[in-house]
Amino acid sequence: MRRKRYFSRTVCFLLCALFAVLFLMPTVLTITNAFMTQSEITANYGQVFQNANDGKSYISKRINLKFIPDKVSFTQFFTVLLKSPDYLLKFWNSVLFTVPIVLAELVVASLAAYGFTRWRGRIRDSLFFFYVILMLMPYQVTLVPNYLVSKWLGVYNTRWAILLPGAFAPFSVFLLTKFMRRIPVAVIESAKLDGANEWHIFWNICLPQCRSALYSIAILVFIDNWNMVEQPLILLEDASLQPLSMFLSTINQGEIGIAFAAAVIYMIPALLLFLHGESYLVEGIAHSGSVKG
Repeated sequence: MRRKRYFSRTVCFLLCALFAVLFLMPTVLTITNAFMTQSEITANYGQVFQNANDGKSYISKRINLKFIPDKVSFTQFFTVLLKSPDYLLKFWNSVLFTVPIVLAELVVASLAAYGFTRWRGRIRDSLFFFYVILMLMPYQVTLVPNYLVSKWLGVYNTRWAILLPGAFAPFSVFLLTKFMRRIPVAVIESAKLDGANEWHIFWNICLPQCRSALYSIAILVFIDNWNMVEQPLILLEDASLQPLSMFLSTINQGEIGIAFAAAVIYMIPALLLFLHGESYLVEGIAHSGSVKG
């Protein structure tokens, strides 16, 4: 029995290690290739982008995947950060889109979740079910309605065309409501007996106990909006307002090295946020999924 147990554990460990290497390989490849010279990058991957331009031809040469550069160079980072202010501008556009959406969605989700938790009645259940239906719909389905509404409101081709739909996304309301319903009713009733009003119950009791859920929502919303492409593609015509993710989705042959450096800079905020709140992310999702509505 022990041999079988050790064998099964060894097989599981090897499989997990294999999948970990496969999943981490693109990230490691991006980071190491960002320190290569443009000539070395072109020699290794130029054929891929050359064939990708016309969309009809196949790769006829063998691609050389290199994880260690022949010569470490910071030229690509110097170009992105200093010589090409347009890339840095697009980076700050991403920040100006993502951070307000995260903050606004946390505020809206907290207030809505508290209302769904404290409010009783059939209308509440119907409205919450409507939120679930909206959550199941992919964002691509609502792009056309968002386009028409932004035109009608006069916010098309402005930052508000991205910020307003993002601030009222239903997923965060659903997740935080399921988590907030874990709070025992006796705790809230005890606070009411001590003279606490609804605001004190919300601010001093509910929010502190939902810290892990708030971290989970912040991380998921940040990553989702940090990597958005469809929204600015449809709702923003002005290239100066578009985020850096738009550039990374339209790489051409002459910008391969710059794309590697821009991708490394672009992934740093998301990685830092994920590493900082990884435990909160797992706890928030696990607890919210284990509660009945």
